[in-house]
Amino acid sequence: MTTTEHLGHSPPNPLLELRDVSKIYGAGDALMKALAGVNLSIYAGEFVAIMGPSGSGKSTCMNILGCLDTPSTGHYFFQGIDVGELSRNQRALLRRNYLGFVFQGFNLLNRTSALENVELPLIYRGINARSRRRLARQALLAVGLADREGHTPGELSGGQQQRVAIARAIVTGPSLLLADEPTGNLDSARSLEIMDLLTVLNRDKNITVVMVTHERDMAAYAKRIVHFKDGLIETDHQQEHEL
Repeated sequence: MTTTEHLGHSPPNPLLELRDVSKIYGAGDALMKALAGVNLSIYAGEFVAIMGPSGSGKSTCMNILGCLDTPSTGHYFFQGIDVGELSRNQRALLRRNYLGFVFQGFNLLNRTSALENVELPLIYRGINARSRRRLARQALLAVGLADREGHTPGELSGGQQQRVAIARAIVTGPSLLLADEPTGNLDSARSLEIMDLLTVLNRDKNITVVMVTHERDMAAYAKRIVHFKDGLIETDHQQEHEL
């Protein structure tokens, strides 16, 4: 019996949930089942690492969680809403208002300052210039780059560029931060800095973090590791650590 059940309270609802989700590409001899009936629940405030070999389904799962792809069968629920019943425009609004993305390749505009890069999601939301600047500066401060707001990506190290990318991802106050191999292009020292930053954002700002990674030492920062194999979840366990 869980603590919540013992006290007579219902357990919290998941922030996001996959129910019997499959994803099929191609047909006939070229058919490939990237996901083969995945069930996964992630709760607000969790830090989850998704691992698995190439072709295991972890990136497909991440794309579905980020509303960048849709299941072939099954259901994806975000805050209790069946995402499959949303229109393309509604899914775009969900991404814009509730999700933040961090990619391996940074995806910054090369001739644009750090501050202007961070402002971009706010422009899409129709935020006025004064408010955009204020929020972007707060986000850069949160990632330790308040003194680099006028620098272009070419004037920043790889680790600093990824910090700008994280600031851009959190500037809208997302419920969920999706990080796809966020340390893949960084050396060991910069990788640890980024993982420390993600840990602080998860712990202090209560941002739910879901991260795809091949690296076990990076996954060690997560509170929970979900391991994919052949389109299914092979293992799913909590881990205890002090970082």
